[in-house]
Amino acid sequence: MGTKNIAVDGPAGAGKSTIAKAAAQRLGLIYVDTGALYRSIGLFALKNNVGSRDAKGVPALLPRINIEMKYDSNGTQRMFLNSEDVTDAIRTPEASLYASGVSAMAPVRDFLLSTQRDMASKYDVIMDGRDIGTVVLPDADLKVFLTADATVRAERRYRELREKDTDTTFEEVLREIIARDKADSEREVSPLKMADDAVLLDTTALDLDGSISALCDLIMERFSL
Repeated sequence: MGTKNIAVDGPAGAGKSTIAKAAAQRLGLIYVDTGALYRSIGLFALKNNVGSRDAKGVPALLPRINIEMKYDSNGTQRMFLNSEDVTDAIRTPEASLYASGVSAMAPVRDFLLSTQRDMASKYDVIMDGRDIGTVVLPDADLKVFLTADATVRAERRYRELREKDTDTTFEEVLREIIARDKADSEREVSPLKMADDAVLLDTTALDLDGSISALCDLIMERFSL
């Protein structure tokens, strides 16, 4: 039997990373946060004063970029950009907006596609992002579209940022969530959309533990675990 591949897609702030990571830990799967790959490229563009939508400038940076995913003793994914640990740096609101810009570019997506598919071919993975079920792993064994109301997503992201002492307001976070939704769903390259054969998981009315359990239930049902 081949590897088990679970694709989790959905909009910004839906909790994909947190929920997918926790489900992976419960079920003994490898968690792959593909959004962190795009955030890393966005951060590199930001540090080099290249606009996130600079169609020539961003692709020109790619030969200078080396991204590594590593896992610590707790199984937590750590991101390294040119040997620097940027796990926390890529989570700022500015880095999030940059990620949305660079991820709309075909050269960037092509640059990262083989990295993502290679992980899925070697391991039993839960992989989350914007186009995992539609583009990256179109033959995934289970596809889940994880979403929640924009206001609820903004509240969750705001609490997360405040816990990290990030100086922002709820209104700013909500505006960024709405802007990210618009950019992700309207981009020409791999727009955010629910795959035809995906299962919808709306966590608006669920707390974190309930959301994790709901995803685990879908996985265990699909694979008869």
